[in-house]
Amino acid sequence: MKTFVKTAAVAAGLVAAAGLFAADASAQQNRNLSIVTGGTGGVYYPLGGGLANMLTKYVPGWQATAEVTAGSVANLQLIGSKKAEIAFTMADAALDAQDGKDKFAGSKVPQRLLAVLYPNLMHVVTIEGTGITKMSDLKGKRVSTGAPLSATELMAFRVIEAAGLDKDKDMKRERLGVAESTNAVKDKKIDAYFWVGGLPTSAVTDLAATPGTKIALVDHEQTVAGMNQKFGPLYAPSVIPAGTYPGQTKENKIASVWNLLVVHESTPDDVAYNIVKTIFEHRDEWAQVHAEARNVKPENQKQANSPIKWHPGAEKYFKEKNIPIM
Repeated sequence: MKTFVKTAAVAAGLVAAAGLFAADASAQQNRNLSIVTGGTGGVYYPLGGGLANMLTKYVPGWQATAEVTAGSVANLQLIGSKKAEIAFTMADAALDAQDGKDKFAGSKVPQRLLAVLYPNLMHVVTIEGTGITKMSDLKGKRVSTGAPLSATELMAFRVIEAAGLDKDKDMKRERLGVAESTNAVKDKKIDAYFWVGGLPTSAVTDLAATPGTKIALVDHEQTVAGMNQKFGPLYAPSVIPAGTYPGQTKENKIASVWNLLVVHESTPDDVAYNIVKTIFEHRDEWAQVHAEARNVKPENQKQANSPIKWHPGAEKYFKEKNIPIM
């Protein structure tokens, strides 16, 4: 009898231990992830929604959601405060956050890179009839420089300065998101707006497709050298090809900057690994949400394209796939 009791007790203990282990494993698997993106009229939001769907679909126990935000600066602040797990951001905003500069003064954001996404292209948008054909024509005009806490605002200020203009003295400045900016141009409340995003951006397409309106995009590639001299080698000359937007008959010569996907540096390695794995193994599915996902290419995963260091979980995935990232 004593032997039986002892054996039963041991068995009960093993069952209990197994139950605790299973519960612990389940707790590790069950994970809610907030993906912070941008406004509904841009590219970050649909891509964030697509990524959320893929993570929920392909990683057992995960539930991911995409959140509407003002954009890169707000996203990085949310990562820094651990109120979000995954952030879309532009490289210039990420560098400011890492170094604790400008809008991040006194509050550095400890972040790590998951993926180099696609180039973000600065749009300086107006319509025919405003008298704006070059950057200097913005002087004296009503101009939106992007939503507060957005990367559009951050980069717009730099483009304006490099063009030899004063953002506060040379124009009547509004702070609107891309969808609100488009509506303000339609209503003749502003003359032009800045927007940095992927191609095509739905709100810009909306403006270009408005009956009786002909879109005009202002060249500004000449600002790249000045921005890089002051802020480091973050920017590159690029083009928005003719025909990207309805009625756009010539290419637009502009400044561009890489988009990144980042997480807090404390993110567990397995979580970072699974996010990166999902992105690259289901990229074609992601591209069905927005075409820019096709530009999230293995060959662009280079440290030279990002001021933020790789997360070890991302490094593990790229090493397994023999993708050189340094």
